[in-house]
Amino acid sequence: MALFDDDFYSTKVPRKSRRQASLPPSYPVPRSFRVQPRRSSMLKIVLVSALTSAVTVFAVLGALIWYHNSYPASASASSLLPLEQTGGNPYEQLTRVAEQVRPAVVSIVNYRNGEKELDTPPALDESALGSGVIFRKEDGKAYIVTNNHVISDADEVDAVLTDGTMLKATVVGADFISDIAVLSVSAKDVDTVAQIGDSDQLQLGETVLAIGNPLGFNGTMTSGIVSYDNRLIPVSLNQDGNYDWEQNVIQTDAAINEGNSGGALVDLSGQVIGINTMKIADTGVEGLGFAIPINEVMDNAEQLMKDGKINRPYLGVYSIDLDNEYAYPSYDEEETESKKPKLPDDVKEGAVIVEASGPAKAAGLAADDVIVQLDREKIGSTLELRKYLYHHKKAGDTLKITYYRSGAKKTVSVTLESQPDNHK
Repeated sequence: MALFDDDFYSTKVPRKSRRQASLPPSYPVPRSFRVQPRRSSMLKIVLVSALTSAVTVFAVLGALIWYHNSYPASASASSLLPLEQTGGNPYEQLTRVAEQVRPAVVSIVNYRNGEKELDTPPALDESALGSGVIFRKEDGKAYIVTNNHVISDADEVDAVLTDGTMLKATVVGADFISDIAVLSVSAKDVDTVAQIGDSDQLQLGETVLAIGNPLGFNGTMTSGIVSYDNRLIPVSLNQDGNYDWEQNVIQTDAAINEGNSGGALVDLSGQVIGINTMKIADTGVEGLGFAIPINEVMDNAEQLMKDGKINRPYLGVYSIDLDNEYAYPSYDEEETESKKPKLPDDVKEGAVIVEASGPAKAAGLAADDVIVQLDREKIGSTLELRKYLYHHKKAGDTLKITYYRSGAKKTVSVTLESQPDNHK
């Protein structure tokens, strides 16, 4: 049985059956249904309706004037123009925002494997064509923020302005975890810099615009609303099906397609409040796009401009959740469950080490060890392990790890290092 069993409703009902169609099938249509009222009754009805409508209009206008004078506009709508200044068109603000922001949104072209030298256009996919936002000009350079996955594995990167000017871009810094990258180009031909907003001030239902380069159509703008302002989306950083990180995002129903990644999500005051990063693409799914909040983006962008990377602690374990069917990968499929290490009955969750390197390997941790606690924090998954590490520790700190090996509980202290540049 389908989830919804209602028949498809259509307004295209034959003229002679419209009146019957509005009633249940078993409801008899009375003959008096088509009787017209007398002329005097009709005149009374018209007069009463006109009087009622006039009173209603004055009441609504009075309420609107009172509300406008009593409640100041929110920060996100502070630059909205009065209706009389937009030619009476309430959508004029969208046009003004587009005019203001579009020149600051660029197309990003990722060349790989010598494609540029061979004069071969890059493959049309999300990682070859993307978008970026010019957020700063200083010392003869313009700086662009985009997604890391837009420029990953690139031999060369170009930024294309809305007027078609192509600029050679240099990667200032990129971060795999936050999916943020910063590029620099010559500021000679750059005239517009985007205004950065405050994503903490977003409200549900607020109108937003997504501007970018979907499928190579640069300068494309779509509109929608903020569907959710603080959504946590689990992601698999290594794309192995094991969720090992959570991305904090703004959810929107503004159309986002391949190539929009790295583009701007803008409010009606013309301020960038997010960087478009992904969508859910599945059969029957529409209007589920996501952007990284601009406050988080700018924190990472500043650190990338300063250090070229995000400084995070490095433990050196690649792990998988204990309840994952592929846990204990060093055991052959032919081996029975009875041969795998036994854990106490109360240990149902943890992070099983697949591979140990760096500080973890130096401390004696190895494959098939099950991490259940970091310091005093219980760990039930790879996601929890990574979140504790990144949110509570820094390079040089000592981390106490509680784990099980062959069913025996053990502890070890590890001195964390700075995350290597090539680490993912």
